[in-house]
Parts: sequence; structure tokens; C-alpha cells
Amino acid sequence: MSSLLIKNGHLIDPGAGVEGAKDILLKDGRVAEIAGAGKIKPNGSEVIDAKGLTVAPGLIDIHVHLREPGQGHKETIESGTAAAAAGGFTSVAAMPNTTPVNDTPDVTRWMQSPDRGAHIRVFPIGAATRGSKGEAINDFAALKAAGVVAVTDDGHPILKDGIMRETLAAAARVGLSVIQHAEDTRMTQGCSMNAGPTAFKLGLRGMPPEAESSLVERDIRLVQELRDARVHLHVAHTSTAAAVAAVRQARRNGLRVTCEVAPHHFLLTEEHVGMYSTHAKMNPPLRSAADRDAMIEGILDGVVDAIATDHAPHAVHEKEVEFERAPNGITGLETALGLCLRWLHKEWKLPLGRVLSLLSAQPAALLGLKGRGTLAVGSFADVVIFDPNAEWTYRVSETKSRSRNTPFDGWAMQGKVRWTISEGKIAYVSE
Repeated sequence: MSSLLIKNGHLIDPGAGVEGAKDILLKDGRVAEIAGAGKIKPNGSEVIDAKGLTVAPGLIDIHVHLREPGQGHKETIESGTAAAAAGGFTSVAAMPNTTPVNDTPDVTRWMQSPDRGAHIRVFPIGAATRGSKGEAINDFAALKAAGVVAVTDDGHPILKDGIMRETLAAAARVGLSVIQHAEDTRMTQGCSMNAGPTAFKLGLRGMPPEAESSLVERDIRLVQELRDARVHLHVAHTSTAAAVAAVRQARRNGLRVTCEVAPHHFLLTEEHVGMYSTHAKMNPPLRSAADRDAMIEGILDGVVDAIATDHAPHAVHEKEVEFERAPNGITGLETALGLCLRWLHKEWKLPLGRVLSLLSAQPAALLGLKGRGTLAVGSFADVVIFDPNAEWTYRVSETKSRSRNTPFDGWAMQGKVRWTISEGKIAYVSE
């Protein structure tokens, strides 16, 4: 592989505690050298002049839906990772709700095959139970050997206490995290949005916030009962104040419990559903303003460990139906950095290094992705180069994804990705 020299940029690497004017030499897919500006000679390397730009570890999204195998009309691994690269992501963790469900080493290996045409690195997450039916756990050791980095049943939460306890214990034995979509579906059947005044006005059945928080509390109790420091519970797309409070208390009690928040849950509320907008329909649903504010507080005070998009593409015709019939989910890979910089950094004054940590170093640590989320010498050459001062407008008509289901079309963004480099190869260059 040829070498690549990034010069004149402002490096921010929260994982390594480095910030300043640095040149970086990438060679054979790894970071070969970091030095002060002008200290590294090109010696035949391809050169990127990053003057006026921020150079940071490539972003890592630990919660995406790439839809393959089986649902290529929504998204493919090729198109989804192209969208990810355009958003500055160099690694994504793909959920197992595919067709068939990713509950075997064969499906895991198929997802990682070079034949899929991925532009960046894809880390499959395996199903916790067979077929994600919540009845019998999978062979976690075999899944991990095939490349799985965590287990979850995602949109089919594990409701039986015994199965969840067994999942937590078995995953801990092989060093895998358990990710739970916290929703007691016994409380949410037939519901299509958050329970609140907007649902009442629209005549829709609403999901009570307790459906989320009660399952988080149940899972934390199981972690505590297991008394095993290796057990790691991660709460996906946290959306309610009570759930964040439960995670905060679990941490104070010394438990290994972590959580993520999606940009739509710290920016939007149930009122964005408007007059039945299916682009504002997702699960967990958009919540109250108080819940939204609790997500912001959790990010600012550090209880939230990662920003994850829950990128969930759907075909246009699938969303152009009655609200109750439309599938849940929105796209998010191309808008995450721009929204985080515009709101978390510019509006709410979260330091840029902390924003980047939530999008790189901390997600890497959550899933044990060694050599990623940092640009320390020897780590993978995963880099995002962006203009932190550029203001731009997101246009869904220009998306790299196969899908268009976003509530952020026309939104003002901050920070424009100029280059995305995955393992030393340029995966995206802005036009």
C-alpha cells in the first residue's frame, strides 16, 4: 500500500490526549508517524494539505442497520458504508435484524466478505438468541470467532429474566457486550409514537416511557445479581429521563452499564411528528421535551458514553403510507457529525474534543475495537478531516444512501467532512 502524508492540520485525538498542529504519516494501513508541522518529509508519499482543517480519528457508529442480507431494496452494505464515509465514519457496527437474522458464523462472515463492496470497516453484531426470538441463546464463542463484536436482539428485546440473565453471563465469559433495545413490548403493542399530548391530539396510541425505563431497571438488577465484573450491559438508543437516571445510578454503584443516545433523541421531540410525518417515526419514539433535555444533560455530564445514529433506512414507498403502518426508523450517518458540531459544540459549548470522543474513542472502547478510535502510532489509519467552521445545509437529494427517510432535510449543519480515510485508503473526498 502507498503511504499518505496529512500535513498542516490541527490534530485532535481525545483517546491519546493529543491536540495541536501535527503532521501524520499513514503507511500500510497504520499510523506510522506523528510529528510537528513540517517535520515529516513526503519521500514519495501522497500528500493531503489539511491547512485550516481538523484531523481526528475516524468516527465509529456502534448502531447501524445495513439491511443486508435480504433487504437490499432499503440499503446495501455498499451504499450504507458510502453514506457512512461521507459522514466521516470509518467503522460501523451492523445490527443483526437482517433476513436471515445474523445468528450464525456463516451470516457474519458473509457480511464481512470483500464481495459486499464496503467502503469502510463493518463490524457485525450477532443475535443474542436464535432467530432473535428470545428463547435460546446462540453460540457466542463461535460468533465472536467469526467477527461478531457484541450481541443483541435489537428490536426484539429479551423479556424473559432467565434468558437475559443467561445472555449476560454467557457473553461475559467470551468477552462480548450485551446491547439491549430497552422496550417492554407488552406495554407498546399497537403503539406508534410516544404517549403524550401529541399522540392524544393525533388519535394515536402512545408508548409509555416506562416501557423503556422498566426494562433498563430490570437489566441493571440482573447485572447486579450476577456479581461478575466482566458483565457489560449497554443500553441502545436511550430516550427517556428515567432510563438515563437508572444508568447514572448503576454507574455510581460500580456496575458496568453504559448507554448511547442518537442525535434525533437529543434534538427532536414528539411534536416533530407534526401532522403524521413518517420521517419522524422511529423506535424508541421521539419523546417529550423533558426527556429530550435529559438526553442533553446526560451527554454534557458524561453519563452518556456514545453518540450512535441508529441509521435505519427504508424504501420510499415503505414510508409513504399511513403513520401507523409505516416502519420505524430514519437515516443518520451523513448528518451525525454536522448535528453534533452545530448543537453539542457550537450551541451547548461541549468541547470539540469531547464531541469527537463520543463519536470515536468511547464507541471503540465500548466494543473493544483495538487500534481504533485513536491516531496513536501503530493504530489503524482511520482518519476524518473536516472543516470545523464550515456551515452547510443537508440535502437528502444528495445522499449516498439508498433511502431518503430523514427528518433533517434542509437543516443547517456545522463542520464539513473533506476527507475520510479508512485503513489508509481514501474512502470519501468532498466534491
